[in-house]
Amino acid sequence: MKKITSILLVTLFAIYSTAQQTQKPPLHGKNWMAITGKPLAATAGSMIFQQGGNAVDAACAMLAATCTMWDVLSWGGETQALIYNPKTKKVIAINALGVAPTGATVEFFKGKGYSFPPEYGPLAATTPGTVGGLCMMLAEYGTMSLEQVLKPAMELAAGYPIDAQTANSMERGKTRIKEWPYSTKVFLPHTGEKREAPVAGEIFVQKDLLATLTKMIESEREMLTKKKSRKEAIMAANDRFYKGDIAKEFVRGSKEQGGLITMEDLAKWKPIIEEPLSVNYKGIDVYKMQQWTQGPTMLQSLNILENFDLKKMGYNSTKYIHTLYQAMNMAFADRDFYYGDPYFAPEEPMKGLLSKEYAKQRAAMINPDMNDANIGPGDPYPFEGKTNPYLNLINERKKYSDTTLKQGNATPAHDVQNVAMNDEAYMERLWMGTTSVEAADKDGWVVSITPSGGWLPACIAGNTGVGMSQRLQSFVLDAEIDPFNVIEPGKRPRVTLTPSLALKDGKPFLSFAVQGGDTQDQNLLQFFLNMVEFGMTVQQACEAANINSNQLWLSLGGTKMSDRKPRAGNLLLHDKTPEAVRNELKKMGYKLSFDDRTSGPINAIFFDWKNGSFWGGSSNHGEDYGIGW
Repeated sequence: MKKITSILLVTLFAIYSTAQQTQKPPLHGKNWMAITGKPLAATAGSMIFQQGGNAVDAACAMLAATCTMWDVLSWGGETQALIYNPKTKKVIAINALGVAPTGATVEFFKGKGYSFPPEYGPLAATTPGTVGGLCMMLAEYGTMSLEQVLKPAMELAAGYPIDAQTANSMERGKTRIKEWPYSTKVFLPHTGEKREAPVAGEIFVQKDLLATLTKMIESEREMLTKKKSRKEAIMAANDRFYKGDIAKEFVRGSKEQGGLITMEDLAKWKPIIEEPLSVNYKGIDVYKMQQWTQGPTMLQSLNILENFDLKKMGYNSTKYIHTLYQAMNMAFADRDFYYGDPYFAPEEPMKGLLSKEYAKQRAAMINPDMNDANIGPGDPYPFEGKTNPYLNLINERKKYSDTTLKQGNATPAHDVQNVAMNDEAYMERLWMGTTSVEAADKDGWVVSITPSGGWLPACIAGNTGVGMSQRLQSFVLDAEIDPFNVIEPGKRPRVTLTPSLALKDGKPFLSFAVQGGDTQDQNLLQFFLNMVEFGMTVQQACEAANINSNQLWLSLGGTKMSDRKPRAGNLLLHDKTPEAVRNELKKMGYKLSFDDRTSGPINAIFFDWKNGSFWGGSSNHGEDYGIGW
């Protein structure tokens, strides 16, 4: 009788979770869809569409607007994008991640007593990537001028009514902001008063940033006056940022505050158009960025999970949660050791990591009855016909294993709500995140972007109004953690940022992305399975209860090894998870935490080819917002 009751509870939970009415209505459109992290930024995308722009133009406008609104990023951060080109019928990737500057070496940071590069300030900065990425996307695949695309962002910089989330983030971070004079000038307009940041609804003005964007537009106009092409004019604006007077002020302001970035660092950096990585899951081609992101972890997870009948297990049943958790942990263990910048030696074994045969081997290792607290990197090299040169390092890194974390500390930072609110270090990490940009149009252009960097509290570089990235912290200083991701000047850190596209029958099927650090590909994996395996609509899948694992090396935050080590068996569940499932998971060795919020805000577009329309989805928390027509 007890077993029957358990099955009934699980079944009822599955039915409730997949069939319930969504809190936010799905978006529908026939001509275009624009979704991003702030309502005003989504409006910017809609304005560009209404003026005749394509999805790339609209995505660039939304990217510019979110940077200007400090939607947990700024203009000095990084951008990574997947674009479906209907003319070639191919997916291409834009790598606009900045690099470690001159002088950013292992010896430099260890000499200052760091276990990882710092979380905040000028020494946390890679070179800016978003400006170059935006200009490249627009020049290569857009139709409009930079001036047209930046117009909404420039209006925002001239003054917009700030939202409570951003204003309160400034106020919370004001102690650190006051360490940097140019940040203080921008973020704390009421210095000396009880509340020094703006209040919600106050018109927030960024004169320096407006001047920077105006300079770029002036360079574009000058080239157009000289009868140069649209592309040449856009790249002239780009060059003014990376080589001209904007660059000089950026470098001066960075160095004044202790930064390492040089004029040569800016001038040498360029975004790259890349081939994305992909796997086929049950007839659907899923595309991710290369291994300088964590994107391939989702591809590895799908390969492993393809060996199980997930639909038969049932949505968020004990067996499903356990299998999902084990597969993700295996993929993340490989991420933590094998991923890094493909433009630097050594070469990452991606062919082996993404092979179906390797996935079968990993799937066969899953214990169906217990969590494996000792999951480590696998050995993909034999699946490339090679011998693994790093087996000794894999053995050495076992000393960092931590299987003793107390129950209740498993929840990823962006998910926790029931915590001690006076824990300053925790609160700083709690509000870390990024945004996402999704756009599609009737001509077939599709864009998925997960930009980030320069989040609050940000260090602004001189009088540019541009916040510097903090992405250097995603490097490691010890090869035994990840020999492919050791810091080096000119190198890109392995980041968490991970836009996604999927094609079915050679046509766009899904465009999706999410914020949330190391949980991004955990949540995107479950979103995808919610639709493909469990038949949810795009909005249902965005709102559905997920699980999160912390049995991985954290990519952000913390200053010591102990801050980032894997927390074995720690599992976040939705607080409506049935008691029967909770009890079964505890017996399998899991340490459980609960919340009503179990993923960052997912944004997505589903392509309904049967009816010739778009479905848009956006999570039911956060400020993410979409507009369709």
